Amino acid sequence: MTEDDKDDKGGTYGKGGPVDRDDGNAAGTGTGTDGDETWWKSAVVYQVYPRSFADSNGDGIGDLDGITSHLDHLVGLGVDVLWLSPVYPSPQADNGYDISDYQDVDPLFGDLAAFDRLLAAVHARGMRLVMDLVVNHTSDRHPWFQESRDPASPKRSWYWWRPPRAATDPGDPRPHGTEPNNWGSFFSGPAWTYDGASGEYYLHLFAPGQPDLNWEEPQVRQAVYAMMRWWLERGVDGFRMDVVNLISKDPALPDGPLRGDGPYGDGSPSYLCGPRVHEYLQEMHREVFAHHPGRLLTVGEMPGVTVEQARMFTDPARAELDMVFQFEHVSLDHGPGGKFDPRPLRLTDLKASLARWQQGLADTGWNSLYWNNHDQPRIVSRFGDDGPRHRARSATMLATVLHLHRGTPYVYQGEELGMTNAPFASIGDFRDIEALNHYAQALAAGQDPERVLRGLRAMGRDNARTPMQWDAAPGAGFTTGTPWIPVNPNHTTVNAADARRDPGSVYHHYRRLIALRHSEPAVVHGDFTPLLPEDERVYAFTRHHRGTTLLVLGNFTGEPVPVDLPPCWREAELVLGNLPEPGDPADPADLADGPDGPDGPDGSDGSDGPGPGTSTVLAPWEARVHRITGTEGEHTR
Repeated sequence: MTEDDKDDKGGTYGKGGPVDRDDGNAAGTGTGTDGDETWWKSAVVYQVYPRSFADSNGDGIGDLDGITSHLDHLVGLGVDVLWLSPVYPSPQADNGYDISDYQDVDPLFGDLAAFDRLLAAVHARGMRLVMDLVVNHTSDRHPWFQESRDPASPKRSWYWWRPPRAATDPGDPRPHGTEPNNWGSFFSGPAWTYDGASGEYYLHLFAPGQPDLNWEEPQVRQAVYAMMRWWLERGVDGFRMDVVNLISKDPALPDGPLRGDGPYGDGSPSYLCGPRVHEYLQEMHREVFAHHPGRLLTVGEMPGVTVEQARMFTDPARAELDMVFQFEHVSLDHGPGGKFDPRPLRLTDLKASLARWQQGLADTGWNSLYWNNHDQPRIVSRFGDDGPRHRARSATMLATVLHLHRGTPYVYQGEELGMTNAPFASIGDFRDIEALNHYAQALAAGQDPERVLRGLRAMGRDNARTPMQWDAAPGAGFTTGTPWIPVNPNHTTVNAADARRDPGSVYHHYRRLIALRHSEPAVVHGDFTPLLPEDERVYAFTRHHRGTTLLVLGNFTGEPVPVDLPPCWREAELVLGNLPEPGDPADPADLADGPDGPDGPDGSDGSDGPGPGTSTVLAPWEARVHRITGTEGEHTR
């Protein structure tokens, strides 16, 4: 057995009543005939943000050939799917989520030939490739929108154009009138922009350069479906669909209730999971996905979606999507002032939220599992401890807890290295339109600049977009040129080259987690039973499937924590942990507790499991996965 193949050691336990489950045999978008296994239930997806992954030509911007050159990194991890963030032609107002041509590649990233090389290389390695797709809106440079600016154009109805409302404020400087309704944009300011050439406003829920498509128009839908079929025929294996639950809007576009004391209304009742969204997704399935049974993965990003709505979107019998991205668990640390007013996470809130989704989709639908993506700050800085003493341990604990839930895990580039938030010194270090707009609006409202910056440093999307840290060289192995956004200075100690050489690294822990998912059916199909729901320090649950029970424990603190567990776990096998094995060099995180950790050399109480009437001690940020099989596994239920 090589060092790369060794399981980490560590130890602990619990039990309770299970929730219902299915065994992965329901027919859905990714399923063939009834009874076939749904491949994406046991898969792990790796997200690549192309601009920041690998630069092959020294221009400081990542590209497709750079991704191709690093595919063996993904193979080494053991992931099954590469999710590629947008590479379409774009003015880059929102880093590619403003698409000006759906059927080409932006020269920043290469060309269609480079894409085909990447796709072929992915498939040659036994992986699949999922494209990011943005069809709630286009770029304002898209030919469809440019043509729609002519009021006489047949494409006028492809976007939401409305005449101005009469100004109610005599001092309003706009002679043409005001916005058609009071909705605010997700990126600050109003959700409407006036077009002088045509004398009307157009709707954009995001930036002015991202006008919303009008899905009420059948020609829009058919054009989108034709484009999707074009990519699938090229060999793409599915789509991650950006804010897809916003595509249906109440055609009346009514005013929304005012948001606090701000000037804008909340239009979400008119567009979040709007009146025809299920109809549109079912039509998309018939027109696009149904022609590729058993092959595709479809996931919809859905801000504001509820468990009940997600059951409908992912119910295989309804033929809409395979899974959704929900935002509930990554909103728990938002304070009274919203995302950029963060507050400390309460672990009981996180446990309750994830348990609600686990139980809500237990018998119908499927969960996606994620901590990180291109829109979220780095999880080890957010819910863990990114200091040098606990960074690796807390990163592996967070990974273990997430990946042992029921659902399909998503790994964002650099997460497998334990990459951290960046030390942004000033607003000049930020690149993201959301951060820059928020800063300008907050200062205009009289907020303290340093307080605003603190919120951006903690929660800004640029934290996820600093370059991938391949090695300790000046450009982190990302580029030989000047990177489009600065490399995190800690790349000299947090990088892929060092991680691959260290069998105890975050990278190798992710390898073991992914291998466990591929080899242990209970990880994929097991029911979910939460434990210790009121404990603010320890996250604990069991998974049970056909005679096998797994116990998962995670210490969410930097202190040793005793845990009382039933005697049935006394002889339980430890299948995964994040502490050094006996005889390995001591982990610096444990030195404050003595050379052998809080109890024994593996951080446990010195045994394979707790004896009757005893407790075990979890080391700071420790994670453990135990397994009982056969008759004993049934008795833990």
